[in-house]
Amino acid sequence: MIRARVGIVSWNTAPLLERCLAALPDALGDLDASVLVVDNASSDDSAAAADRSRVAAVVRNRENVGYSRAMNQALACDDADVLVALNPDTE
Repeated sequence: MIRARVGIVSWNTAPLLERCLAALPDALGDLDASVLVVDNASSDDSAAAADRSRVAAVVRNRENVGYSRAMNQALACDDADVLVALNPDTE
């Protein structure tokens, strides 16, 4: 079976992130996927929104390390066959 890792970087996108994470289960269907959210030192409720959903993990950066570095954090794994970089405004 193919394993996928879905990485999402959030910076002050709590409302968008909530909708994105709510839509993911239907979008992923039966795919064996893990979702990891990296919060880039948001000042809103982004990390808590990720905590409330069924994600594999939430990484909380103490400072905004930029999109590329944060996405590298999200997609760093050694067991996924497919890596998906997803923006939090995706439904």
